[in-house]
This record gives sequence, structure tokens and C-alpha cells, in this order.
Amino acid sequence: MQVFRGTPPQPLSPSALTIGNFDGLHLGHQAMLAQLKQAAKARGLASVVMTFEPHPREVFTPATAPARLTSLREKIELLAASGVDCLIVQRFNTAFAASSPEFFRDHIVAQQINARYVLVGDDFRFGAKRAGDFALLCQHPDLECHSLPTQDVQGERVSSTAVRNALQAGQMQHASQLLGRPYSISGRVVGGDRLGRQFGFPTANIQLKHNRPPLLGIFVVEIHGLERTYQGVASLGFRPTIHGGDLSPKLEVHIFDFQREIYRQHLRIDFLHKLRDEEKYPDFDTLIAQIGVDCQQAKDWFAAHR
Repeated sequence: MQVFRGTPPQPLSPSALTIGNFDGLHLGHQAMLAQLKQAAKARGLASVVMTFEPHPREVFTPATAPARLTSLREKIELLAASGVDCLIVQRFNTAFAASSPEFFRDHIVAQQINARYVLVGDDFRFGAKRAGDFALLCQHPDLECHSLPTQDVQGERVSSTAVRNALQAGQMQHASQLLGRPYSISGRVVGGDRLGRQFGFPTANIQLKHNRPPLLGIFVVEIHGLERTYQGVASLGFRPTIHGGDLSPKLEVHIFDFQREIYRQHLRIDFLHKLRDEEKYPDFDTLIAQIGVDCQQAKDWFAAHR
């Protein structure tokens, strides 16, 4: 998959294009990409995705912007795995947001991306003040425009918001149904304070790209990126018992039956089941005892579900 940071400097070859944030790449997004690839193949076009970085709401309303489901790297990896030909990561800032709908449609979509087929969601808006809509997009004579109806799972609209709500509620199976896969966070293993090793439960500390993860608590997890898939327990939160708590969230993963140093390796952590919320304990002995309970409960869960 070819990746452009910003609008391509030269017009692309004729393309089939879809546009969106694609946060989480849930089943609705996957349906969009499947139709895009099918249309591109039928018309002899390249399949192109345009997404935005950062999320537009992080620019306009940062205090109330939604928690990210995927980092940019995770999104790129998921889109590459989907089989599209090209990805355009458009820098979203106030200057870009001020572009008129007609400029976005005529100069960026039709000219620079050289789109001939455009597929968008049924609520797609574009341009300054979100003034552009599907009808305006269709007015360009060289664009064959289509919209994809909302996808649903058991009567529920599939959306990034629905996934966030499921994760926040600890409903990991429901989130997995909306995503078509377990929810995951990937990142590089970085150094920590080695308290887990002192407690008898060494952990891999996974670097988080954002300070507002969509879920918090203690989880049953699978670990990918090593020589095989491992099982374990993950703590994602502020560690209230440690030094009074951290200012930013930490993702710490205890991998069962594993002792090696793996600093700087890139791992993917699949969240399978929530065990409990974070708690503050009166002392380290109580915390250590609870970690032991968490590990046993996770092993029991794997015995029942794997």
C-alpha cells in the first residue's frame, strides 16, 4: 500500500476513492472498503482511502474529542491489511478546515486524487463549516458518486461511538462483534520502574500514543508479535496504589510463562475479557495478592474459552 502524507504533489492515476476518519476500522468501515475494492476492480481503477490526522474534533473541540480507538500507525496497519492500493493521510488543521466544499471536491478529490468513483457514508459532510454534502459531491460531472447505508449488528448501528461505549462499559465481546475482531492496542515495549518484577509479576510496559484510552481496568489478554501468541493479564490505567497514582495512563502486561527481556519490540495486545476496574489498595501486600487472583482468574477464563 502506497502512503502519502498530505495531498499527492502530482495527480494520481484514475482512482476509486473513499473518505473518512476510519477510527477503529469497524465492520461498517470494512464494508465500505470491500465495496470500494470491488468497484475499483470493475472499473480498472486504483483503490484509494483518504483519512485525517489528527481527528477533526481534536482540532475544534480538544476537551471533548472522543478517545481514539486506533493510533495512526494502527490505522495504517489495518488499512494495509484490507488490501487497498493507496492511503492519503491528510493533515487536518484550521487552514485545511477552512477550504470551501467546492475547492475540496474540485481541486483535491477530482484533480489531485484524480477520483472517478467516490464512495462515502450516508452522513458524509465536507468543506468549511461542513457545508458540503453528498448532493454537492454529485454535481461534479466527472465523479461517479455512491453512498453506503449504515451497517448494523443485531439491530444496532455500527459506529466508532458504539465501539467506544462497549469498551467503556467493559463489554469486550460486544466490542469484538462491532469490530469483527478483538479490540487491540499495539505499541513498543519501553522501560518501566520494574515494580512488577519486584512483586513477582514482571510486566511489559507498552508505549501508549494517546493519553485517553477508550477503556480502563484489568483485562484478560493475548499478546502478539513474539514467536507465538502468548496469554496474560493487562492493567490499563493510572496505578492508584503506586506512588499515589500516575498522571497519564499506563499499559502493563504480565505474560504467562515468559521471562525474556523484550525492550523495543512492537507488540499487539488483544483485549478479550474485563476482570475488574482499577482499585487503590492500602498496601503493596494487598495489591500483590490481588494480582495473583487476577492471574488465576485469567487462566481460568482461558481454560473455559480457549
